[in-house]
Amino acid sequence: MSRGLGLALPGLPQLLRGKIMEGGFCLFLWVSSLLVLVFRYERIVEAPGGSLDDQIAMATLILATVGVWLWSFKEWKRVASEPASAQFVAIGTIERGWAAYRTNRLAVLSLYVVVVLYLAMLLAPFLVSSGPAGPDWEGMSDLSLHLLPPSLAHPFGTDNYQKDVLSKILYGARISLSLGLLAVGISVTLGAFLGAVAGYWGGRTDTVIMRVVDMVMAFPRLVLLIAIVALFEPDFFVVVLALAITQWPYTTRLVRGEILSLREREYAEAARALGFSDWRILFRHLLPNAMGPLIVVATLGVGNTIILEAGLSFLGLGVSVGTPSWGVLVDEGRTYVLEQWWVSTFPGLAIVLAVLAFNLVGDGLRDAYDPRQAGRSSS
Repeated sequence: MSRGLGLALPGLPQLLRGKIMEGGFCLFLWVSSLLVLVFRYERIVEAPGGSLDDQIAMATLILATVGVWLWSFKEWKRVASEPASAQFVAIGTIERGWAAYRTNRLAVLSLYVVVVLYLAMLLAPFLVSSGPAGPDWEGMSDLSLHLLPPSLAHPFGTDNYQKDVLSKILYGARISLSLGLLAVGISVTLGAFLGAVAGYWGGRTDTVIMRVVDMVMAFPRLVLLIAIVALFEPDFFVVVLALAITQWPYTTRLVRGEILSLREREYAEAARALGFSDWRILFRHLLPNAMGPLIVVATLGVGNTIILEAGLSFLGLGVSVGTPSWGVLVDEGRTYVLEQWWVSTFPGLAIVLAVLAFNLVGDGLRDAYDPRQAGRSSS
């Protein structure tokens, strides 16, 4: 009976092994998926022939449901293969960094929050009844919905366009969260490559790259962002490139310092003695060993990028076509901030929650991959 219950109720195997947070999160995702399936069944059935948003939401729901079940099934196999006396002992079998990260409860909880934010972003068509694809995104004829306070029908209230604020937050997350990932991905890739080249070869190559880094970092970042965006018509890709261009120097400096240290290690000397090419030594032996700090920088950079994008959108220089981002939503409600506080407060809280979650995940990764840094921060 316990075997069947463990298969039918994802999260139970983790709870049996003493993994309370992991089991609770798995159970939360499973129950949430079932609730969406029950209450949005008609919308889900029509999704295959609907818009691209609906198809993406349906694929996300299927992947999330199957993924949670497989995650729990893998844990159930461990429970079934261990003696009864060991079923309540959580045994770590993963790499050292991830095992150390899992001991930080706040960091793990923040990672779960990040996962929920991205799932909510992708499942937005199933979670709310209206969206930017509707004809009333910019305004509605029903004036009775004008600036309604939070209620059961509209948990976050409505705005001056008679639109549900919760709907706009979920769809706006697609801009803010995806833009943060893309911008950080481009900046980390470019910065890691240039930093690795500068640190490994040194000499004139290092001098040229680092002088360019110093030149970019000499400009105030916000001013440089405004100048880049102002030169072109603001759209999604222009903002992504602008944020990436102003962020890569920090990654370059970090990777250069790591490569300067790693290139003197014994395994690097042995690779050179065996006649391996410089590019192979750099990308097969040195750069993979610098991935820990890179992951930390990327995670912390996402939160910083979300704030910068929100600031640009608040100034009217962000993504203004189509679905508005969180910064645009905050700007739309600033006129009503004293009386109709919910219009800008809830989008602002969404920014705070996302940035705080990413920063805590980054702090947890930093402490896991660099215990010495954790000791200095705690002292």
